[in-house]
Amino acid sequence: MTCMCAEDTPSQQAVMSGYTTPKGALCYAELGTSIKKSGGHYIYLLETLGPLPAFLRLWAEFIMIRPAVSSVVALAFGQYIAEPFFSPCPAPEVLVKMLSIMGFSFVVAVNCWSVNWTSRLQILLTTIKMGALVLIIVPGVIKLSSGQTENFHKAFDTSSLTLDKLPLAVYAGLYAYAGWFYLNFVTEEVINPKRNIPLSIILSMVTVTIAYLLMNISYYTVMTSQDVLESNAVAVTFADRALQGFSSVIPILVAMSCLGALMGGYFAGPRMLFSGSREGQWPVLFAMIHIRRHTPLPALLLMYPMVVFMILAGELFGLVNFYSFSRWLFIGLTTMGLMVHRYRNPDLPRPFKVYLFVPAVFTVVCFFIVGMSLYSDSVNTGISFALTLTGVPVYFLLVQNQRLPLCFIRAFYTLTMKLQILLEGADLPGGADLLNLGLIKAFTAKLNSAL
Repeated sequence: MTCMCAEDTPSQQAVMSGYTTPKGALCYAELGTSIKKSGGHYIYLLETLGPLPAFLRLWAEFIMIRPAVSSVVALAFGQYIAEPFFSPCPAPEVLVKMLSIMGFSFVVAVNCWSVNWTSRLQILLTTIKMGALVLIIVPGVIKLSSGQTENFHKAFDTSSLTLDKLPLAVYAGLYAYAGWFYLNFVTEEVINPKRNIPLSIILSMVTVTIAYLLMNISYYTVMTSQDVLESNAVAVTFADRALQGFSSVIPILVAMSCLGALMGGYFAGPRMLFSGSREGQWPVLFAMIHIRRHTPLPALLLMYPMVVFMILAGELFGLVNFYSFSRWLFIGLTTMGLMVHRYRNPDLPRPFKVYLFVPAVFTVVCFFIVGMSLYSDSVNTGISFALTLTGVPVYFLLVQNQRLPLCFIRAFYTLTMKLQILLEGADLPGGADLLNLGLIKAFTAKLNSAL
């Protein structure tokens, strides 16, 4: 799937995003080797800028970013499953959403059932994804080498590019590269992180950048920019023109690729929530695993309704703008935190270290993009900003001072215990002290004082 703004083309997006994201990836490689805790953005903000920005990132992840990201990929899955049956007409929206919910439900079920099955299916879907990329890239390269270059005569024409549309175009391009920070969610589980985190991030970024550029070159060899913009499912249109014998296979392969992206994102998400629970900023229930399945079933199931709601209420491109604002705001804050961390801890060992101008430039770019996007799409990005700020009173009421009456804390404690029993949840190994954190700790303290 290629997401784009009507004012921009995939080739321009690929170049802009391919130039921007490696800087952020290098910054996260340094953070991952110097701050040896799992949790990604959350733990880095906690260690560099303090508890409030960290909690807001956790809050945005749960109520907005993770559900919206999962919804976008699920909607793409539904679109590619339904589109071939209705082409050249658009597929019915209701059918696309139903298929999206079914695909997402399958991913949740597998993640809840077994970590081993999730890993095996992820490997299979990644293999299928690479096969789909090869099927798309090879025919385009063959046609290009045979002299079919007429669609590239004005490939980088920027006459239609306007400053107010640039952030939304970059959001769409950055979406294709998203995922370079997921390894930082599981830093403590990585073997030899000093070597493997930078190596994995750099190799994956190079691979994705090359694959994305070659895929767009292949698209543009066969299709004009107008064809790409008008297509509801670019790979389907491409297959109809360049792969007549495989035109029915490509949509299925792309849909399987979407399932793989869903699987990976939903596997990594609970790790951030676990880190928040471990630090006392998030309910302990989200850090529990199923006693028999050994999967983070409570976190997976409790996030499920929000994803379904966003699938039903949103549309693909609106959701990309909606969650991208908050995601890239906090990524910018994280790389700014890297510079603060350098200043505060100049002697801290850093096995992998980038030049200071790298986080500086990346931070400025992130803040420029999120600032301009408030003007470009004030509705979606404004709602995203407002929802992020709702975490401020939640932080001061529930996390910092816990200014809640005893009856509320008792009710929350009871609800947690009931859900723990219902979902057969237990603390992760080494997490037995989690019951003494957060609201549970406040309940115990107030109860003791009352007695």
